[in-house]
Amino acid sequence: MTNFGRNLLDLYLDAAPWLLLGLIVAGLIKAWLPAERLNRWLGGDKLWSIIKAAFVGAPLPLCSCGVLPAALGLRRAGASRGTTLSFLISTPETGPDSVALSYALLGPFMAIIRPIAAIVSAVFTGLLTLFVRKPASPVFPVKEPETGACCSGNSCSNEPAPAQTGGLSRTWQGIRYALTDILDDLLLWLAVGLVLAALVATLVPPLAMAEWGSGLDAKLLMLLAGIPVYVCATASTPVAAGLLLAGISPGTVLVFLLAGPATNIATIGVIHKEMGRMTTIIYLLGISLSSLGLGVATDWLVHAMDIDIMAELESGAEALPSWLAQASGLLLLIAAIRPLRRKLIGA
Repeated sequence: MTNFGRNLLDLYLDAAPWLLLGLIVAGLIKAWLPAERLNRWLGGDKLWSIIKAAFVGAPLPLCSCGVLPAALGLRRAGASRGTTLSFLISTPETGPDSVALSYALLGPFMAIIRPIAAIVSAVFTGLLTLFVRKPASPVFPVKEPETGACCSGNSCSNEPAPAQTGGLSRTWQGIRYALTDILDDLLLWLAVGLVLAALVATLVPPLAMAEWGSGLDAKLLMLLAGIPVYVCATASTPVAAGLLLAGISPGTVLVFLLAGPATNIATIGVIHKEMGRMTTIIYLLGISLSSLGLGVATDWLVHAMDIDIMAELESGAEALPSWLAQASGLLLLIAAIRPLRRKLIGA
């Protein structure tokens, strides 16, 4: 096997158990947390609603396009602009699947920093709306937003799980949903991310870009690259691992992990249409300032705590036995191949 093939296989097996765990947790959350309950929890325009929206949105299994109907449902149910933006940012920036995969590929430090940074950036952006005068008469079209082709499966919808089902049935529905709809949405970009990470590991010597990848200019470049494109939190993780292996600083990588999943052209367009130009400016400004600030703070923390990022990259995979990695990889492979999946779970 070539070095590239070996690196690709190692990355996949390192990621497989944690990705499988994260997918199952995400599916259970989807099954047991109906949209109506979200609306009740997050309605209103108080400061506490902005904070709640960030914490409630963080574990939800919705991508940056899939979160749009949910966020607009909150807005039309009475949530403030700040609450809506907070939910709209924290939800796609992190989730159980991306946190689990971050532990496997990026190490414990980044797995902890990433969800914390997502919540902080969401709350910060939501708070910015408190300093701007509210629009006089917002208009909400009845038609649901067109989110484009960035999501292909049903996880882009906000339909709650069927209410009239037993606990065991609903739990199975959640797991089935995770291994079908959510996995289908992740599959293409996750594969691209793994291939890119393997290419970097094969072609770029470790720490080759260490001198270039830690300054403010590098963070700005990551921000500009991340804002317009669609990349989900989970699929961005292997790319981040490749960047870390090449010597890009953790703070610079964090900028990409925050700005990439939280924004894309479709989201920007819908926010402008639904909440106006000023809210769109606040949304982009909040993500930009918080991502850069959190990136700088992360690099400072790594230096102050003398964290060995290269050792961190290897620590997640070493915690699990090889048979578990291989079994998880095989199960994910079967779930990804639709004819095989249909024979096993009928989906």
